[in-house]
Amino acid sequence: MTRRHTPIDLRFAAAMSLLFIVFAGRPVLARELVEAPDARYLPGTIVIRTAERRLYFVNAPGTAIRYQIAVGKAGKQWRGVKYVEELQVDPAWSPPASVKRDNPRLPDVIPGGSPRNPMGARVIGLGPGGEYAIHGTNMPNTIGTFASYGCFRMHNEDVVDLYQRVRMGTPVVVLP
Repeated sequence: MTRRHTPIDLRFAAAMSLLFIVFAGRPVLARELVEAPDARYLPGTIVIRTAERRLYFVNAPGTAIRYQIAVGKAGKQWRGVKYVEELQVDPAWSPPASVKRDNPRLPDVIPGGSPRNPMGARVIGLGPGGEYAIHGTNMPNTIGTFASYGCFRMHNEDVVDLYQRVRMGTPVVVLP
């Protein structure tokens, strides 16, 4: 004997299918509003806690937007204070000498927008020196890991969100 589907069963199945279609392939955003990591930091400051693999954008006294990030591999991490000195949309990427040494087959330049470009949708360059950046990634599975050569990787949707919030000169405090 076959079971007849009631209209409620069909509506539930249709709703679930619609939710699957809407959310399938959409990366989970890794940001949330939280208590600021430290009251010493003024609104507009970026605080990175390397061990947590989290970036905090202090948006108001006592609150911050927290993003999950990828950080430097063992031996590639650093700490200190830098400032935003560059803002780019769909940047091209030239591998630094240390990356090229480990991966000699990499081209000298990977154009912006290329699926092979590891910089993703935005770059927030840090200085002085320009060696490190906060950027998107074409490898979202690395978010939450120790994966980079010292840069900070974010989901592309999250780096676009952060990019809209920062200005040239924004302080970036990197803690262990």
